[in-house]
Amino acid sequence: MTENKLIIGTAPDSWGVWFADDPKQTPWERFLDEVAESGYKWIELGPYGYLPNDPTRLAEELKQRDLKVCAGTVFTAFHRGLDQWETAWEPARKVAELTAAMGGEHIVVIPAMWRDDVTGEAVESGQLTEKAWSDLFAGHNRLGKTLLEDFGLKQQFHSHADSHVGAQDDIETLLGATDPEYLNLCLDTGHAEYCGASSLELIKNYPDRIGYLHLKQINPDVLKKVNEENMTWAAANLAGVMTEPPNGLPDLRAVIEAVEALDRPIFGIVEQDMYPVAFDVPMPIAKRTRNYLLSCGSRTAVS
Repeated sequence: MTENKLIIGTAPDSWGVWFADDPKQTPWERFLDEVAESGYKWIELGPYGYLPNDPTRLAEELKQRDLKVCAGTVFTAFHRGLDQWETAWEPARKVAELTAAMGGEHIVVIPAMWRDDVTGEAVESGQLTEKAWSDLFAGHNRLGKTLLEDFGLKQQFHSHADSHVGAQDDIETLLGATDPEYLNLCLDTGHAEYCGASSLELIKNYPDRIGYLHLKQINPDVLKKVNEENMTWAAANLAGVMTEPPNGLPDLRAVIEAVEALDRPIFGIVEQDMYPVAFDVPMPIAKRTRNYLLSCGSRTAVS
């Protein structure tokens, strides 16, 4: 990707895929077929093991549908101590190998949530100690350096609901304490809005640290209920806190205009959390979302 365009892609998440294997999820062949039919050219790998792990087979499946991979996804918990490296690296290495083999350039890194993403049960404190912050910074700097040196991949940190890095101050703390050569931000507009962070302020104040985008919106009425009742991310998702653009917040047209003004190539991946969802629901939403996002900017395209 060399032109200074915002490239719109999609991800298994927009088809209700959260896990490598789950009967409630769209089969991977149908996912790929419907992505292509919806007019997208770029995808993320999603949870490792959902799409075929064999590079030769996956490359052929993608070629048949004229699709390409932009990123893989890994999960970390570096705030729990430096010994977390051994736990994180082996699965991250597998994702990195497959991503690089498919020609992808990015690894989206999601931090562990302090509440379980399915049950909502608290598994640890929602606040980090000074040492935990320090371990988190060190772990991500090391991960980004290793991904770049070993695989030529860029670490894009994804702030997330019910994790320790979600609010504006958390994100700014992370960016201020990590090396921009090894970590930049996967700005998820939906999760930022959910946690009270401003996508537009982050783009304005940290233009060089916006490395990647997840484009989604929050239903403000549902979010109000979430905050009033201190609902977990799991419960909020089931309540429909994520909504189809352009029906929610933030204003994605304004976000896209701000990103285009950065004047460099960047991916904007549609990632509407919908687990679990009936198999016939995602594709019409994916088509409408694609068309809407393409209407929002003069240098926004699918390839």
